[in-house]
Amino acid sequence: MLNQILCVDDDPITLMLCKKVITKASFTNEIFTFQNGQEALQYFNTIKYSNNKDKPSLKPELIFLDLNMPVMGGWEFLDHFITPEYAEFHSIKVIILSSTIDPEDQEKSKNYPMVIDFLSKPITVIMLEYLKSKLG
Repeated sequence: MLNQILCVDDDPITLMLCKKVITKASFTNEIFTFQNGQEALQYFNTIKYSNNKDKPSLKPELIFLDLNMPVMGGWEFLDHFITPEYAEFHSIKVIILSSTIDPEDQEKSKNYPMVIDFLSKPITVIMLEYLKSKLG
Protein backbone atom coordinates (compact mmCIF):
# COMPACT_ATOMS: atom_id res chain seq x y z
CA MET A 1 0.00 0.00 0.00
CA LEU A 2 1.23 3.48 -0.85
CA ASN A 3 1.31 6.17 1.80
CA GLN A 4 0.14 9.13 -0.27
CA ILE A 5 -1.08 9.80 -3.79
CA LEU A 6 -2.39 12.81 -5.68
CA CYS A 7 -5.29 12.90 -8.13
CA VAL A 8 -5.19 15.92 -10.43
CA ASP A 9 -8.34 16.37 -12.51
CA ASP A 10 -10.76 19.23 -13.16
CA ASP A 11 -13.86 16.99 -13.06
CA PRO A 12 -15.31 16.67 -9.53
CA ILE A 13 -17.07 13.41 -10.46
CA THR A 14 -13.79 11.89 -11.65
CA LEU A 15 -12.10 13.00 -8.42
CA MET A 16 -14.91 11.51 -6.32
CA LEU A 17 -14.75 8.24 -8.28
CA CYS A 18 -10.95 8.17 -7.93
CA LYS A 19 -11.22 8.54 -4.16
CA LYS A 20 -13.91 5.85 -3.89
CA VAL A 21 -12.13 3.28 -6.06
CA ILE A 22 -8.71 3.92 -4.52
CA THR A 23 -10.14 3.67 -0.99
CA LYS A 24 -12.08 0.51 -1.84
CA ALA A 25 -8.92 -1.11 -3.24
CA SER A 26 -6.86 -0.13 -0.15
CA PHE A 27 -4.34 1.37 -2.56
CA THR A 28 -3.12 4.24 -0.34
CA ASN A 29 -3.38 5.69 3.15
CA GLU A 30 -3.95 9.27 1.98
CA ILE A 31 -5.40 10.87 -1.15
CA PHE A 32 -5.05 14.53 -2.05
CA THR A 33 -7.08 15.94 -4.93
CA PHE A 34 -6.40 19.03 -7.03
CA GLN A 35 -8.43 20.52 -9.86
CA ASN A 36 -5.52 21.55 -12.08
CA GLY A 37 -1.77 21.38 -12.43
CA GLN A 38 -1.23 24.76 -10.81
CA GLU A 39 -2.89 23.61 -7.57
CA ALA A 40 -0.70 20.49 -7.59
CA LEU A 41 2.47 22.56 -8.11
CA GLN A 42 1.42 24.84 -5.24
CA TYR A 43 1.15 21.73 -3.05
CA PHE A 44 4.70 20.70 -3.99
CA ASN A 45 5.91 24.24 -3.30
CA THR A 46 4.30 24.03 0.15
CA ILE A 47 6.20 20.81 0.86
CA LYS A 48 9.42 22.25 -0.52
CA TYR A 49 9.42 25.70 1.06
CA SER A 50 7.70 25.19 4.41
CA ASN A 51 9.56 24.76 7.68
CA ASN A 52 9.91 21.16 8.83
CA LYS A 53 7.32 21.62 11.59
CA ASP A 54 4.73 22.66 8.99
CA LYS A 55 5.89 20.25 6.32
CA PRO A 56 3.58 17.40 5.39
CA SER A 57 5.16 14.26 6.80
CA LEU A 58 5.15 12.49 3.48
CA LYS A 59 5.58 13.34 -0.12
CA PRO A 60 3.31 11.59 -2.60
CA GLU A 61 4.54 8.40 -4.22
CA LEU A 62 2.18 8.51 -7.18
CA ILE A 63 0.24 11.11 -9.16
CA PHE A 64 -2.81 10.37 -11.29
CA LEU A 65 -2.80 13.21 -13.82
CA ASP A 66 -5.45 14.34 -16.29
CA LEU A 67 -4.21 16.10 -19.42
CA ASN A 68 -7.02 18.49 -20.36
CA MET A 69 -7.71 20.94 -17.53
CA PRO A 70 -8.27 24.68 -17.29
CA VAL A 71 -5.68 26.99 -15.65
CA MET A 72 -2.84 24.45 -16.07
CA GLY A 73 -3.22 21.18 -17.94
CA GLY A 74 -1.29 17.96 -17.47
CA TRP A 75 1.37 18.65 -20.10
CA GLU A 76 2.09 22.09 -18.66
CA PHE A 77 2.27 20.57 -15.16
CA LEU A 78 4.79 17.98 -16.40
CA ASP A 79 6.85 20.68 -18.16
CA HIS A 80 7.22 22.48 -14.80
CA PHE A 81 7.57 19.30 -12.72
CA ILE A 82 10.47 17.98 -14.81
CA THR A 83 12.61 21.08 -14.18
CA PRO A 84 15.49 21.16 -11.65
CA GLU A 85 13.29 23.30 -9.36
CA TYR A 86 11.29 20.13 -8.56
CA ALA A 87 14.26 17.72 -8.65
CA GLU A 88 13.57 16.44 -5.13
CA PHE A 89 10.23 15.09 -6.42
CA HIS A 90 11.47 13.42 -9.60
CA SER A 91 11.24 9.96 -8.02
CA ILE A 92 7.44 10.34 -7.82
CA LYS A 93 5.75 8.21 -10.47
CA VAL A 94 3.05 9.72 -12.69
CA ILE A 95 0.15 7.87 -14.29
CA ILE A 96 -1.62 9.84 -16.98
CA LEU A 97 -5.31 9.12 -16.58
CA SER A 98 -7.09 10.63 -19.53
CA SER A 99 -10.22 10.30 -21.60
CA THR A 100 -8.09 10.72 -24.72
CA ILE A 101 -6.44 7.68 -26.23
CA ASP A 102 -4.66 9.71 -28.87
CA PRO A 103 -1.49 7.81 -29.90
CA GLU A 104 0.35 11.15 -30.15
CA ASP A 105 -0.40 11.85 -26.47
CA GLN A 106 0.80 8.37 -25.53
CA GLU A 107 3.99 8.95 -27.52
CA LYS A 108 4.51 12.43 -25.99
CA SER A 109 4.19 10.97 -22.48
CA LYS A 110 7.39 8.98 -23.11
CA ASN A 111 9.33 12.27 -23.04
CA TYR A 112 8.75 12.47 -19.28
CA PRO A 113 10.78 9.88 -17.34
CA MET A 114 8.43 10.01 -14.33
CA VAL A 115 5.41 8.97 -16.44
CA ILE A 116 5.19 5.21 -16.05
CA ASP A 117 1.85 4.58 -17.72
CA PHE A 118 -0.97 6.10 -19.76
CA LEU A 119 -4.40 4.78 -18.80
CA SER A 120 -7.93 5.49 -19.93
CA LYS A 121 -10.56 6.94 -17.57
CA PRO A 122 -12.33 5.90 -15.46
CA ILE A 123 -10.03 4.41 -12.85
CA THR A 124 -10.97 0.87 -11.85
CA VAL A 125 -9.98 -1.63 -9.16
CA ILE A 126 -8.52 -3.85 -11.91
CA MET A 127 -6.36 -0.92 -13.03
CA LEU A 128 -5.13 -0.45 -9.46
CA GLU A 129 -4.31 -4.15 -9.12
CA TYR A 130 -2.28 -3.86 -12.33
CA LEU A 131 -0.48 -0.79 -10.94
CA LYS A 132 0.26 -2.55 -7.64
CA SER A 133 2.09 -5.27 -9.53
CA LYS A 134 3.87 -2.71 -11.74
CA LEU A 135 5.00 -0.61 -8.80
CA GLY A 136 6.28 -3.70 -6.99
